[in-house]
Amino acid sequence: MENRKFGNTGLTPSILGFGMMRLQKKADGSIDEEWAVRTLRKAIDNGLSYVDTAYAYGDSERVTGLCLQDGYREKVTLATKMPISMLGCEDDFERILNEELERLQTDHIDCYLLHALSDERWENYVVKYNVLAHMEKAKAEGKIRYIGFSFHDSYESFTRILNAYDGWDFCQIMLNYMDVNYQAGIAGLEDAHEKGLAVVIMEPLRGGGLANVPEEVAKLLPKSPVESALDFLWNMPQVNVVLSGMSTTEQVEQNMEYAGRAHAGMLTEEEVHAMLMAGNKMRQTISVPCTACGYCNVCPNDIAIPDIFAMFNRAQQDGDGVRAMKEYRALKERNQSGCIECGACAAACPQHINIPEELKKVHKRWGEK
Repeated sequence: MENRKFGNTGLTPSILGFGMMRLQKKADGSIDEEWAVRTLRKAIDNGLSYVDTAYAYGDSERVTGLCLQDGYREKVTLATKMPISMLGCEDDFERILNEELERLQTDHIDCYLLHALSDERWENYVVKYNVLAHMEKAKAEGKIRYIGFSFHDSYESFTRILNAYDGWDFCQIMLNYMDVNYQAGIAGLEDAHEKGLAVVIMEPLRGGGLANVPEEVAKLLPKSPVESALDFLWNMPQVNVVLSGMSTTEQVEQNMEYAGRAHAGMLTEEEVHAMLMAGNKMRQTISVPCTACGYCNVCPNDIAIPDIFAMFNRAQQDGDGVRAMKEYRALKERNQSGCIECGACAAACPQHINIPEELKKVHKRWGEK
């Protein structure tokens, strides 16, 4: 598959990156380590060379480190993230970074990101705890090679963070044909590219929401829903890597195939326009902008938040929503009826969704009368 120049770093990773957040799980909810090792290594053997994980992805860093033994670490650009919101003092930075290095079984991280930056996290953590100075120290010590950030906030916030520091090497933003004007959007992509940063894309399928689209949307797409969504991003030369959180062997094989025939400028202007129209139609079917990232799974009562929002959004596409309503009621105490409105979910949501209020809307429609 194509490898693109990664900003000014000298790296040239594959245009498809393996997102290690949504790995295949076993019946007990733990990561299927045998599957992960076998599948990631096969992908690397076939040309994939960018691997992305994070401290906050549960057991992902440890499993990633396991996958990259036996010489595979040297074959990839490895990215992980500092959980900014976990910092309580300046000393926490080095402690967490060292823990990540140990989990990953490596002496350095190629691409190190400040995780899910926003205006609030910038002021209350990055500035407060002098994080950039600690990043530069870690870089000087060889523990990290390149400094970046992932982002979830408004375009205005993105430009402030982008321009607040001259040492950024790369950034990671959410982008797909539906969200061209959401968060950093295409404008943010272009701004970062103009400043010489490499740009990594997350949520190309919006948490899987663009993998199965209504017929009226599918008619506008040049290929299958998944390949079209990925091609929309690979078509843009400003995009360096597109991450996919793959959880089945079929997904990996298909995405590798798609990447193998993708290149910048592959779509016609008419195809791009049609996909933007498809994005407009998709937005009309989405009630809650949830990407099923799972960060809200801090709920003390184990409310099935991502599942509930997926049901609700699917109901808007299905019509009467009777099947989704039955699924919602079958959750029993795991639906909104068990919510104590503590706000932990909303505080953790990178999409800034007022989750307790959205859950109330769902329950008002579907709760037992």
